[in-house]
Amino acid sequence: MLKDFRAFIMRGNVLDMAVGIVMGTAFGAIVKSFVSDVLMPPIGLLLGGVDFANRFFVLKPGDPPPPYGSLEAAQAAGAVTLNYGVFLNTVVYFLIIAFAIFLLLRAVQRYQQPAAEEAPAEPATKECPYCLSTIPAGATRCPYCTSELPAV
Repeated sequence: MLKDFRAFIMRGNVLDMAVGIVMGTAFGAIVKSFVSDVLMPPIGLLLGGVDFANRFFVLKPGDPPPPYGSLEAAQAAGAVTLNYGVFLNTVVYFLIIAFAIFLLLRAVQRYQQPAAEEAPAEPATKECPYCLSTIPAGATRCPYCTSELPAV
């Protein structure tokens, strides 16, 4: 059983999948940092200094009662919150990853697509059906046996 398991693990598909998962996780961490640390702060600044990670609605106040200065303060007070800012960050994160995957698959598809095959060129010569000599393809009479050739 251990031998079969080792054969399964060493198959190319399983190794490729494992590498893909590890690379996808690392890429996801990079994109998440890009969204939360690079992309969203300028957008928040353009919208009047809004920090999207701290945008939330209080559904049920905690102790002490609102207002809460941040999402962490609301959660520490035990308030039930609807965290639409975190959701917005996650949507942007997803869209960036989806676009990157789209570009990757598009590039792979172009690479794997077979080159347009040219139509085979018409042969320049043909054989005379009577004397079996090689003659030009457009000939209507064989220059060797002078036979009239059938029209093609």
